[in-house]
Amino acid sequence: MIPEKIKKALSIIFLLILGMTLTACTSLTAPDVPIDINQESPTIEIPRPSPTVTPEPTLTPTLTPTSQPLTFYKQAPLPDGILQHDLPDDTILSEDPQASFWFGLAENAPPGQALQSAVWVYALAAPFPTLTDDIRLDDLVNIWQGKQDQSLSSFSYLYVPETLVDILEVRWGQHSPEKVLTFSTAPDPELLWEENAWAIIPFDELTPKLKVISVEGVSPLFKDYSPQEDPLALHFALLQNAIVNEQIDQTVQQSMINLITPTNRDTNRITTLVMTGVTALVRQTAYKMEQHGALYPGEKIVHWLAEADLTHISNEVSFYEDCPFPDPAQESLFFCSDPSYIELLDFIGADIIELTGNHNNDMLYARGVDVVPFTIDLYNQHRMAYYGGGLDLDDAKSPLLINHNGNRLAFIGCNAFGPDFAWATEEQGGAAPCEDYGWMVDKITQLKSDGHLPIATFQYYEDYYYAAVDHHIRDYGRMAEAGAVIVNGSQAHHPKAMEFSHDAFIDYGLGNLFFDQKWYIDMYGNVLVQTSWLVIQRHTFYDGRHLSVELLTALLEDFAQPRPMTSDERILFLEELFTASNWNPR
Repeated sequence: MIPEKIKKALSIIFLLILGMTLTACTSLTAPDVPIDINQESPTIEIPRPSPTVTPEPTLTPTLTPTSQPLTFYKQAPLPDGILQHDLPDDTILSEDPQASFWFGLAENAPPGQALQSAVWVYALAAPFPTLTDDIRLDDLVNIWQGKQDQSLSSFSYLYVPETLVDILEVRWGQHSPEKVLTFSTAPDPELLWEENAWAIIPFDELTPKLKVISVEGVSPLFKDYSPQEDPLALHFALLQNAIVNEQIDQTVQQSMINLITPTNRDTNRITTLVMTGVTALVRQTAYKMEQHGALYPGEKIVHWLAEADLTHISNEVSFYEDCPFPDPAQESLFFCSDPSYIELLDFIGADIIELTGNHNNDMLYARGVDVVPFTIDLYNQHRMAYYGGGLDLDDAKSPLLINHNGNRLAFIGCNAFGPDFAWATEEQGGAAPCEDYGWMVDKITQLKSDGHLPIATFQYYEDYYYAAVDHHIRDYGRMAEAGAVIVNGSQAHHPKAMEFSHDAFIDYGLGNLFFDQKWYIDMYGNVLVQTSWLVIQRHTFYDGRHLSVELLTALLEDFAQPRPMTSDERILFLEELFTASNWNPR
């Protein structure tokens, strides 16, 4: 039996222990503090317990986010290059069209907030010596379906990107596997030439060896091109899902917008260059200008010349303030032009004047007057750059460098034919002499290595025939081998053959532009009317590449005024040109 005193002592000890336990439990209760999941987790202060008590360990609460990961849906297939890089790390590629972001053909777009649009442009391309210029969409659809029109039966296959097949089948119906061949990488132009095949090719993958055929009068090479009118253009859209619950800030939206390449035909990367043959504002051409006004020669082709970003004119004759009134029957071959005729060059939008002509110093020889400084000063006043000639030899040999929309062009030229007094010297202006062409080869090589696209032109030895002979092929070929992308003969009064060599387009002679040769009688008594047939080249450069060559054809009328050829005239001319070039017209 426990004595009464001991019972009373044990009761007091028990009550003390119970009180301490209750105090410890009360101090471990978490305070009532709200937690913001968008802020760092707060630190919860816990009072230090009595040294005599060891409490149970307490875990910090785990915060569960309420937002879901962002998702991205892309409608397959997509053109190569339209997505610039991988998705951001916090975005997941999804197969669900109801993803946070949707990208695909605009015509298939679900409801949502439009963030970005994109246009992918394609061109219908064929081997360069193809005679067809334009095709109706119905005819192209018939080719797609294997119901080729007899008038278009000359080519074998239509190559189409794999990414386009499903899209075109929705629009055009089932394709013919016998007529339509698909590709993941664009076919080599040489293959298309060998097979006589056509292809639908992304605009930025074109090459000068291929001719672009317009569809329903629409070509991506045209300055007035509108993708809304182009049946081959694809329109894409990036949308933010309308039912996305989470708030997506502008930074995230911008990262998705940056994912998309807006187009493969950026007008800010395009340069169009028009190049022409002989201009000599003398004799009957000048006389007609006096009768009908200075603008008369350019009135029917001004749209071809003025709309280009850069327009090249090879003006062989210098301006002279005391130039006599033009004589349409002038027999002398010493020429000058009235300074007022520069209005014609303004009218057609001339930007670049080639000075390799062999009549630039005629007045120095005939009248003892150096008119080259006056002529160059006139060009400067009218903001026309020049090359191939100059105030002295160093100026004449200096290339003209032009940077337009990121395309770095370099023009260089020389005079091979002479006469001696037409050539610049260290003290006198005139044309750059070709000499042995070594200086041009060295300069072109340097320009190419510096990132320029060299364009070389000649005042070469003249003849009145289509064919290029050995010395043409040798000298023009040296420029191409050195790195020129275009090599032109500016001397030809009769159009000449063309060639592709060393990745360059070579035209041995474009023919006259503004000059009065309606015909020419050769040494055998043959009347050659081809002196009134002329080529105007339209070149397209894109993103630092030479993309395309177009041949615009015209016919000289009234000894002064070229006009666009009719369809029949053009076909006859191109057949003769291509045959002389050892190409099979198609």
